[in-house]
Amino acid sequence: MLIYAIRRLNLFIITLLILSMIGYNIVKLDPLSVFNQYEYWAGWAQYLREIMQGDLGIAANGQPVTESLSRVFPATLELCFFAFLVALLLGIPFGTLAGIRRGSSTDMVISSLTLVTFSMPIFWMAILMIMVFSLYLGWLPVSGRYNLLFEIPTITGFAFVDVLLSNHPQRSQALEDIIRHLIMPTLVLAVAPTTEIIKLLRDSVADVMSQNYIKAAATKGLSKSEIVMRHVLKNALPPIIPKFGIQISTMMTFAIITESVFNWPGIGTWLLDALSFQDYVAVQAGVLAVGSVVLIANIFSDLTGAAISPLARKEWYALK
Repeated sequence: MLIYAIRRLNLFIITLLILSMIGYNIVKLDPLSVFNQYEYWAGWAQYLREIMQGDLGIAANGQPVTESLSRVFPATLELCFFAFLVALLLGIPFGTLAGIRRGSSTDMVISSLTLVTFSMPIFWMAILMIMVFSLYLGWLPVSGRYNLLFEIPTITGFAFVDVLLSNHPQRSQALEDIIRHLIMPTLVLAVAPTTEIIKLLRDSVADVMSQNYIKAAATKGLSKSEIVMRHVLKNALPPIIPKFGIQISTMMTFAIITESVFNWPGIGTWLLDALSFQDYVAVQAGVLAVGSVVLIANIFSDLTGAAISPLARKEWYALK
């Protein structure tokens, strides 16, 4: 396991260096960039030194990019966290049910709904939800992270956590308002990972159900629920855990679209504004931040899957 972790760490470092080179080339697109004064490799070395010191440059508005990132990135991470939580809460039971009853009408209904929802454009789904739940029914707010009248103090940058840690006189109302703002963008962002988890778990559960030890457990008189909880999920979940990192990557991509539709003050909206103003310093910082989170998520899911299932390590070594 230690050798496996070291190899994954080496891969992470190499990928991070490649990512830094992409960021460096983005910065050099600015004709006024100081890095244009250096030769290519000398400039890249200086760029790496500044990154390691936590200096990502100054944005077009005159503010340090790190300050802007510390404000917008937690909003995106908070949205992605709740979206992935919803994906797990929906994907695991429906994927398990479809796998257990593979080939049945239940499986066909779940698979069909999964295919339909995955085929819907995410921006169309977001606009449709706004029309129904905000404009027509008036149940949920159209946009934003929370009502600015509450003046929630920034402690961690995660609004849901900050309101719980604060001594706000209207804490319960502020928490309710945050949840109401979270519902629609969370559901929209959760669509893609939910459908993928259902598909992955369906195939994994169906494969486990065909094994002899499942048939042996049934002959011992165990109920179907006991077989599923004790044997099926225990063996079906570990092989797909390493693939969760890919779903997080997908969510980070779709978060940009979701944030732009719901005017969510996250890194997606921030990056779109930076692109419109040709703020290359902010763009490269956003690319580094998003890329680093995606890499960390993939490494963590790989290590978690390898720790739970030794077969995952064997498969990775086989690829090497």
